[in-house]
Amino acid sequence: MTSLALESFVSKAMEHTRHLCEPADCVLALAPLMLDLMDQAKTFLEPQHYRSDPEHYARNLVYEAPDASLSLYALVWSPGQWTPVHDHGSWGVVGVLEGVLEERNYVRLSPSNGANEGIDLVRGGVFLLGNGTVTSFVPNPDHIHVTGVPSDRPRAVSLHLYGRTMNSFNTYDVSAGTRQRVNVAHNES
Repeated sequence: MTSLALESFVSKAMEHTRHLCEPADCVLALAPLMLDLMDQAKTFLEPQHYRSDPEHYARNLVYEAPDASLSLYALVWSPGQWTPVHDHGSWGVVGVLEGVLEERNYVRLSPSNGANEGIDLVRGGVFLLGNGTVTSFVPNPDHIHVTGVPSDRPRAVSLHLYGRTMNSFNTYDVSAGTRQRVNVAHNES
């Protein structure tokens, strides 16, 4: 079942991304739309979008554009679940529907020359993204971070819109100074 709110959001997002070439312009235009969409989440999120996984955070597909230009997921984070250190290779807009999502950023000290070795990262700041918060990121420079929920906090649920089908991303081994491209799975609607 698709709601009018979701259809309108997708239509506007597609329109903006067709005309805006710069990732920073895309997230600037789409962040307010995400805020509005979050108010309507109950009209399109169904029980399967709230599925969790005991082993790791769950990625539940809400929408994927036929041309792979956009994808929207509901992510469910149980206490103690974290992503690896990663970047997306895309712009993104995230809205927190429930709980507090924690984002710990990394700063790249070495030049970004496309190599998968010799990557010098140091820890950066932290963001505590509470219910109703919208945040965004762009791929250049790489937005390298780890996201999750500490074990002493309740679960979090967030909506993630990406400027492509998010079926892979780069993960980083901070101590080894390396990165690798990994495929990521999601639950179908």
